Amino acid sequence: MINTQKIKSVLSGILFTLLLCACAACSTTDTTLSKSNAKWQSLFNGKDLSGWKIKCTSQDSNKHFFKVESQTILADSMADPNHDYIWLLTNQEYSDFTLKLKFQAYRDSPGNSGIQIRSRYDDNKQWLDGPQIDINPPGTWRTGMMWDETRDNLRWLYPDLPKDKWVDESMAKPNLRFYYSDDSPCWNDLQITAVGTKVTAILNGSTITNYDGTGVLDDDLHKKFNVGLSGHIALQIHRSDRLKIRFKDILIKDLSE
Repeated sequence: MINTQKIKSVLSGILFTLLLCACAACSTTDTTLSKSNAKWQSLFNGKDLSGWKIKCTSQDSNKHFFKVESQTILADSMADPNHDYIWLLTNQEYSDFTLKLKFQAYRDSPGNSGIQIRSRYDDNKQWLDGPQIDINPPGTWRTGMMWDETRDNLRWLYPDLPKDKWVDESMAKPNLRFYYSDDSPCWNDLQITAVGTKVTAILNGSTITNYDGTGVLDDDLHKKFNVGLSGHIALQIHRSDRLKIRFKDILIKDLSE
């Protein structure tokens, strides 16, 4: 004899399970749609440095290496290498986001730059902590790799190398494309996405960094300086470098909302 009550009970259980799965799928879909529907916001108005602040040592406070020229942010220390690190930070902090921008490099510029993410400047120690996507015109193969500027770490995160070991050209992405100001095109496209402990950097369509920083970006050291998972975005002029580089079309999509 068929136990109709038992069948009803089993069917009810199956239906309940299906409903739970559907709800979970809807929740995931809603989250995904929310992130994909996030709007691009401009971080640079093309006129002035509104929304940004310069951070540097007190000795460099009278040097104006960052300025707006021809609707671009120009970083120019070519005439004066006697300086420490100089940073242009966003006023606002970000956690999960996609950042995209264009930068223009010059063949006669021997200096190094980079894009700091989820970083923070210590005014007392005059030091900026946090990870950086490197921009290195003298050795273009390094551009897009990920360095950690955080005190007591100061090492390459991607490629993932021990402290005091340096990257070399054998680690570079094959067929990497990098353009100088006299090339065509003369601008480079850089896109950085940071979600949780995962960070990717795409240079001119090629993924250079694909890093999962679990256990690093969320470790005690980064928590100590409150960096790695949230903080400011910054443009870099490297210490003691003669650098000329331009940035424009700086847009961000906030994925944390």
